[in-house]
Amino acid sequence: MARVVGSVVATQKDPSLVGKKLMIVQQINSDQQPVRFEQVAADTVNAGIGDNVLIVRGAGARRADKERDEDQVRDVNDCTIVGIIDRFDK
Repeated sequence: MARVVGSVVATQKDPSLVGKKLMIVQQINSDQQPVRFEQVAADTVNAGIGDNVLIVRGAGARRADKERDEDQVRDVNDCTIVGIIDRFDK
């Protein structure tokens, strides 16, 4: 889980990132308190700054973008936003 805290604009980037919105996310715990560090995530769900989101990392992050060209040899993405959290229930 993470909170979107900003966005990144990069005019020069790896071809696998062209057309993807890049957001700065801060991981949070179930009390919505920040943990760890900020990182950049590709956004597949049109999240906005201030949204609490679900993120995946590693191989899952590379597979999360369904619009990805299957013939693409490499995808450098290591963190992807895959959902927007509506609420936390404990």
